[in-house]
Amino acid sequence: MSGRPSDTDERAVARPRAPGILLGIGLGGFVDGIVLHQILQWHHMLTSEGEYPATTVAGLETNTLADGLFHASTWVAVAAGLYVLWHRTGEWRWAVNGRALLGWMLVGWGVFNLVEGVVDHHVLGIHHVRTGGNETAWDVAFLVVGALLAAGGWALARSAGRTAPLR
Repeated sequence: MSGRPSDTDERAVARPRAPGILLGIGLGGFVDGIVLHQILQWHHMLTSEGEYPATTVAGLETNTLADGLFHASTWVAVAAGLYVLWHRTGEWRWAVNGRALLGWMLVGWGVFNLVEGVVDHHVLGIHHVRTGGNETAWDVAFLVVGALLAAGGWALARSAGRTAPLR
Protein backbone atom coordinates (compact mmCIF):
# COMPACT_ATOMS: atom_id res chain seq x y z
CA MET A 1 0.00 0.00 0.00
CA SER A 2 1.45 3.38 -0.99
CA GLY A 3 1.69 6.42 1.27
CA ARG A 4 -0.52 8.38 -1.13
CA PRO A 5 -4.10 9.06 0.07
CA SER A 6 -6.80 7.19 -1.81
CA ASP A 7 -9.68 8.92 -3.59
CA THR A 8 -11.91 7.84 -0.69
CA ASP A 9 -9.55 9.47 1.82
CA GLU A 10 -9.40 12.66 -0.25
CA ARG A 11 -13.21 12.81 -0.43
CA ALA A 12 -13.44 12.23 3.34
CA VAL A 13 -11.20 15.29 3.79
CA ALA A 14 -12.93 17.46 1.15
CA ARG A 15 -16.55 16.64 2.08
CA PRO A 16 -16.50 18.45 5.42
CA ARG A 17 -14.99 21.68 4.01
CA ALA A 18 -18.20 23.69 3.43
CA PRO A 19 -20.14 22.29 6.40
CA GLY A 20 -17.11 22.68 8.65
CA ILE A 21 -16.62 26.31 7.67
CA LEU A 22 -20.34 27.05 8.14
CA LEU A 23 -20.34 25.32 11.53
CA GLY A 24 -17.21 27.21 12.55
CA ILE A 25 -18.72 30.55 11.54
CA GLY A 26 -21.89 29.81 13.50
CA LEU A 27 -20.21 28.36 16.58
CA GLY A 28 -17.58 31.12 16.56
CA GLY A 29 -20.41 33.65 16.48
CA PHE A 30 -22.06 31.90 19.41
CA VAL A 31 -18.84 32.05 21.43
CA ASP A 32 -18.49 35.75 20.61
CA GLY A 33 -22.10 36.55 21.47
CA ILE A 34 -22.37 34.39 24.57
CA VAL A 35 -18.97 35.17 26.08
CA LEU A 36 -18.30 38.78 25.01
CA HIS A 37 -21.89 40.09 24.78
CA GLN A 38 -23.65 38.23 27.58
CA ILE A 39 -21.26 36.77 30.15
CA LEU A 40 -18.47 39.39 30.17
CA GLN A 41 -20.76 42.17 28.84
CA TRP A 42 -17.80 43.89 27.18
CA HIS A 43 -19.91 45.04 24.25
CA HIS A 44 -23.14 44.59 22.35
CA MET A 45 -23.67 44.86 18.60
CA LEU A 46 -24.18 48.63 18.58
CA THR A 47 -22.47 49.93 21.73
CA SER A 48 -19.79 51.94 19.92
CA GLU A 49 -22.12 53.23 17.21
CA GLY A 50 -23.02 56.25 19.38
CA GLU A 51 -26.82 56.27 19.28
CA TYR A 52 -27.47 53.22 21.46
CA PRO A 53 -25.38 53.38 24.65
CA ALA A 54 -25.50 50.42 27.01
CA THR A 55 -26.06 52.89 29.86
CA THR A 56 -29.70 53.61 28.93
CA VAL A 57 -32.74 51.35 28.89
CA ALA A 58 -33.53 52.32 25.28
CA GLY A 59 -29.92 51.68 24.27
CA LEU A 60 -29.90 48.27 25.96
CA GLU A 61 -33.22 47.34 24.35
CA THR A 62 -31.89 48.18 20.87
CA ASN A 63 -28.60 46.39 21.56
CA THR A 64 -30.44 43.33 22.88
CA LEU A 65 -32.49 43.20 19.66
CA ALA A 66 -29.33 43.56 17.56
CA ASP A 67 -27.59 40.85 19.62
CA GLY A 68 -30.62 38.58 19.12
CA LEU A 69 -30.56 39.11 15.34
CA PHE A 70 -26.81 38.37 15.41
CA HIS A 71 -27.46 35.12 17.32
CA ALA A 72 -30.24 34.20 14.89
CA SER A 73 -27.82 34.57 11.97
CA THR A 74 -25.21 32.39 13.69
CA TRP A 75 -27.91 29.79 14.34
CA VAL A 76 -28.74 29.83 10.61
CA ALA A 77 -25.05 29.23 9.81
CA VAL A 78 -24.98 26.22 12.18
CA ALA A 79 -28.24 24.84 10.76
CA ALA A 80 -26.93 25.26 7.19
CA GLY A 81 -23.66 23.55 8.13
CA LEU A 82 -25.50 20.60 9.67
CA TYR A 83 -27.77 20.34 6.61
CA VAL A 84 -24.82 20.31 4.19
CA LEU A 85 -22.90 17.85 6.40
CA TRP A 86 -25.91 15.54 6.56
CA HIS A 87 -26.28 15.52 2.78
CA ARG A 88 -22.57 15.03 2.14
CA THR A 89 -22.44 12.00 4.41
CA GLY A 90 -25.84 10.53 3.53
CA GLU A 91 -24.49 7.55 1.60
CA TRP A 92 -22.29 6.45 4.46
CA ARG A 93 -22.57 8.09 7.87
CA TRP A 94 -18.81 8.00 8.54
CA ALA A 95 -17.66 9.16 5.09
CA VAL A 96 -16.16 12.31 6.61
CA ASN A 97 -12.74 12.60 8.17
CA GLY A 98 -13.23 13.95 11.70
CA ARG A 99 -9.84 15.68 11.79
CA ALA A 100 -10.71 17.47 8.55
CA LEU A 101 -14.14 18.49 9.90
CA LEU A 102 -12.58 19.92 13.07
CA GLY A 103 -9.96 21.72 10.99
CA TRP A 104 -12.55 23.28 8.68
CA MET A 105 -14.63 24.31 11.72
CA LEU A 106 -11.59 26.13 13.12
CA VAL A 107 -11.10 27.80 9.71
CA GLY A 108 -14.74 28.96 9.82
CA TRP A 109 -14.34 30.32 13.35
CA GLY A 110 -11.20 32.16 12.30
CA VAL A 111 -12.89 33.57 9.20
CA PHE A 112 -15.79 34.73 11.39
CA ASN A 113 -13.38 36.54 13.74
CA LEU A 114 -11.49 38.14 10.85
CA VAL A 115 -14.56 39.34 8.94
CA GLU A 116 -16.49 40.44 12.04
CA GLY A 117 -13.39 42.08 13.49
CA VAL A 118 -12.49 44.02 10.35
CA VAL A 119 -16.06 45.02 9.45
CA ASP A 120 -17.66 45.72 12.85
CA HIS A 121 -14.61 46.83 14.86
CA HIS A 122 -12.56 48.71 12.27
CA VAL A 123 -14.67 49.67 9.22
CA LEU A 124 -18.09 50.36 10.75
CA GLY A 125 -16.89 50.94 14.32
CA ILE A 126 -20.25 49.79 15.70
CA HIS A 127 -18.57 47.97 18.59
CA HIS A 128 -15.18 46.93 19.86
CA VAL A 129 -14.03 43.85 21.75
CA ARG A 130 -13.54 45.98 24.85
CA THR A 131 -13.84 49.74 25.08
CA GLY A 132 -11.43 51.91 27.01
CA GLY A 133 -7.74 52.69 26.96
CA ASN A 134 -6.64 49.52 25.16
CA GLU A 135 -9.53 49.36 22.67
CA THR A 136 -7.30 48.99 19.59
CA ALA A 137 -5.12 46.35 21.27
CA TRP A 138 -8.20 44.23 22.09
CA ASP A 139 -9.48 44.58 18.51
CA VAL A 140 -6.10 43.62 17.04
CA ALA A 141 -5.81 40.66 19.43
CA PHE A 142 -9.24 39.48 18.21
CA LEU A 143 -7.92 39.56 14.63
CA VAL A 144 -4.74 37.72 15.63
CA VAL A 145 -6.78 34.98 17.32
CA GLY A 146 -8.91 34.74 14.17
CA ALA A 147 -5.85 34.41 11.95
CA LEU A 148 -4.36 31.74 14.26
CA LEU A 149 -7.65 29.78 14.28
CA ALA A 150 -7.90 29.92 10.49
CA ALA A 151 -4.25 28.98 9.92
CA GLY A 152 -4.27 26.22 12.52
CA GLY A 153 -7.55 24.84 11.23
CA TRP A 154 -6.32 24.88 7.65
CA ALA A 155 -3.14 23.03 8.67
CA LEU A 156 -5.20 20.47 10.62
CA ALA A 157 -7.61 19.92 7.71
CA ARG A 158 -4.75 19.58 5.21
CA SER A 159 -2.97 17.06 7.46
CA ALA A 160 -6.10 14.92 7.70
CA GLY A 161 -5.44 13.18 4.40
CA ARG A 162 -2.00 12.07 5.58
CA THR A 163 -3.10 10.56 8.89
CA ALA A 164 -5.63 8.07 10.19
CA PRO A 165 -9.06 9.73 10.34
CA LEU A 166 -10.66 10.61 13.65
CA ARG A 167 -13.88 8.68 13.92
